[in-house]
Amino acid sequence: MATSVRIAVIGAGSATFSLGLVKDLCLTENLEGSEVAFMDIDAERLAAVTKMAARYTAEVGADLRFEQTTVRAEALRDCDFVINTAMVQSHHHQRDMRELMEKHGYYYRGVSAGSFYQFRLMMDAARDMEAICPQAWLIQSGNPVFDGCTLMTRETEIKVCGLCHGHYGYHRIARVLGLDLGRVGFQAPGVNHCIWMTHFLFDGGDAYPLIDEWIATKGEEYWNTHVADGTHDIQLSRGAVHQYRMYGLFPIGDSPRSGGWWYHADINTKKWWFGEPYGGPDTHLARPVHVERLEERLAQIQAASGDPGAKMTELFGTERTREQQVPIIDALTNDVEGQFQVNVPNNGALPGVADDVVVEVPAVINGKGIQPLGVDPLPKKIMLEQLLPTILRMERGLEAYRTGDRSMLLFNALENQQTRSYQQAAAALDELLAQPENEELAAHFSYPWPRGHESVYVDGGRN
Repeated sequence: MATSVRIAVIGAGSATFSLGLVKDLCLTENLEGSEVAFMDIDAERLAAVTKMAARYTAEVGADLRFEQTTVRAEALRDCDFVINTAMVQSHHHQRDMRELMEKHGYYYRGVSAGSFYQFRLMMDAARDMEAICPQAWLIQSGNPVFDGCTLMTRETEIKVCGLCHGHYGYHRIARVLGLDLGRVGFQAPGVNHCIWMTHFLFDGGDAYPLIDEWIATKGEEYWNTHVADGTHDIQLSRGAVHQYRMYGLFPIGDSPRSGGWWYHADINTKKWWFGEPYGGPDTHLARPVHVERLEERLAQIQAASGDPGAKMTELFGTERTREQQVPIIDALTNDVEGQFQVNVPNNGALPGVADDVVVEVPAVINGKGIQPLGVDPLPKKIMLEQLLPTILRMERGLEAYRTGDRSMLLFNALENQQTRSYQQAAAALDELLAQPENEELAAHFSYPWPRGHESVYVDGGRN
């Protein structure tokens, strides 16, 4: 028998995600009769998404109900699950900040003010859940998953599960090697955006030798001829393989993007490590393409929403997405047991990591809840050079947000490998915080010394 639930989607104006969610719900008979509350601050996008969701549901003959609101508290009323996919900063705001960093001598990954806006949004939503639907599960689906989920699980009592697509990077490896995905198994624990493939299996046997053979016989040809089919197509790049050679395990998904500063010195260096034509997703070439494709998809969706003759099933298809949100909701609600890749507090699952740090690990999910599976320790070299430094950066970011200490933002700027002087970092950070769009950010952070005393260090260093 189907069990209906109420699901709130925060940031529902992301039409591709929201309609994918609706499609998966429509194809899950166990959740018939469920209600979805779409919430977004953009009323126009919200209306389009809600209309298209209703049309899709009618086309496939499913039983779902929808409501829309620009008020988060209304969406959370009586919810069983909350999916937060919202992003506060627009692509244009992010571009303006990158252009400002270029002015100060930084290329792309310049001085950052951390994740203040996302942290505030996540905490506001979590606090609202504590008051309105304290028993609901929060499925955090917007970045930064690692940092934000750690923050929310430490500061609130709500149940949090973070999700990301990165672990699907093993699909790319399997496809390039010509392996049937149905016969491939994997395990890639770590923390979000820093996960390492400890197991790669084909028909139950170790398939890492197949990767080694591909690298030896086809790697150079691939790197010299392959043209990325998307801005994030880096799973078998030189950079990813180099990290595999360094650590003995493959970095999966977004993990190769970090690696080390030497992969990101300039655009030509990035292209050599991460391939043509973009040099990976973190370049001035890739980002506009990524944003343009998102905007093209949005325009296509908006046009279809205004066309009464358009078929939603033709636009979105009738096959399940690879998203985990709906299968996890089904598992928790109807005891349909499955294994998933999730981000949850460690509590001993990954050795060498504190219990209150959110880790990305496999978990069995059923009516009893989310049960992370214990995994083997990662190699000490990975722990020392990749995982623990990533956790330390997360901890510094949370402490900066918690205390509002601007000198912690300055410390991160000074640690940037592109920084050549104290003055460069201080000037870039000051101008970043002086942007009109960052007024709230600037108000949150202050130096731990008297106002105006910063000039002593900046001017003194120039004399």
